Order: sequence, then structure tokens, then C-alpha cells
Amino acid sequence: MTDAQKVERWIDRFPLLEALSPAHLQIARGTVQFPVLDAGAIAYELDGECAHYLMCLEGRTRIFRMSEGGREVLIYKVGPGGTCALTTQCLLSGGNFPAQSVAEEWTELAALPVSTFQHLMDDSSAFRSFVMDDYTRLMSGLFTLIDEVAFAPLKQRLSQRLLAEADPRGVIAVTHQKLADDVGSVREVVSRLLGQWAEAGLIELSRGAIEIVDRISLASAGRH
Repeated sequence: MTDAQKVERWIDRFPLLEALSPAHLQIARGTVQFPVLDAGAIAYELDGECAHYLMCLEGRTRIFRMSEGGREVLIYKVGPGGTCALTTQCLLSGGNFPAQSVAEEWTELAALPVSTFQHLMDDSSAFRSFVMDDYTRLMSGLFTLIDEVAFAPLKQRLSQRLLAEADPRGVIAVTHQKLADDVGSVREVVSRLLGQWAEAGLIELSRGAIEIVDRISLASAGRH
């Protein structure tokens, strides 16, 4: 795929760019980069410098912190058409990245250098409105996630995670350990719950994957 084709795909994924003035769009088109991350590759390290405003084109990254006990605590994930709230906060404040960001699968990003980001924030009301509206939406979702992790029962967090992560066939390619990380628990407890749901016919378990058999019952099981 040529650079010009990548730019057009970026604009298709983020239609807000069409609202930029011709001059501002030219600046964005001339400076955007398209880094690719393999699964497990680091997008941002803890306390790393935020050098780009990142927009996800394909794939998915997970943003997390490690507890003092060495357990991963998921903050949120960013998929196609999404941006990273912590990256935005980092660029707006001039601080360093307060977590870790890692690609969960092959991921392609559109990356605007910090100089371009700052110029468009200063000069383009359309770009500024997008960034701030998107940041507000992402922060609202982040607080919802915090409420769920802090107050929702584990069964509810686990069932919601399975339903959210499932592909159109109802399959989630994930290990029990990764699920435990996502819902703030430990593998043994998560495996026990999954085993119970498998015995009840709500899901089917296989190595490295889970298939949802009964979505309605699984959602109900998470509430009881």
C-alpha cells in the first residue's frame, strides 16, 4: 500500500479529518506516520515520553499498570477508530506516559508528531474540538471502567468482558491469565468460574480460546 493510500485510509477511519481546512489537512497529511506493531510490541513504556498523537487504524493495544505485587491491572483498550486518552492527557500536560501500552495483536497506527499536534491544537478549531470531545468521551468511559472494577462483582466483570471481546462467531482468543488480568482477579478464580459456566452449557473451553454458546444466559449469570 502506498503512502497516499494509507493517508486516504486514515481519513476514511477518522472522518473528522475532512473537517480540517485544506491548509491544516495538508500539514497533517505531510507529517503523519504509520507505525506497525507486532503482537506484544510496546507502544509506550511507563514514564516514557509522548512523542506522537496516536490513532488506531487496525488491531488493538492494551493500556495497563503493574501493581506492586507484579499483577497487571488493565486500564482500557484501544481498537480501530480509537485514540488513547492517556496519550492525549500526556500531550496536553507535557508529562510522561503514566502507564504501559502494548499491542495485543498486529496493529497499525497513524501517528501525528507532537509538533503537528500542538500546531493543530493552536490553529485548528475543528481539530481542537475533535481532540477535546474525544478526550472527554474517553475519560467518561474510563471512570465507568473504574466503577466496574471497584464495585461490580467478579462474575459480572467476567461475563461483560467475554461478551465485549467475542468476535461475530462468539469466540474469544484469550488465555485464562489474560482474562484474569483484564478483570482484576487471579487465574485460579477465573478458571473456576469459566469451568462452572462451561458445565452449565453457557460457554465452551478450548486451549487459548473460549466460545460463547448462550449469550443471554451468560449475561444473566454475570448478574447473579
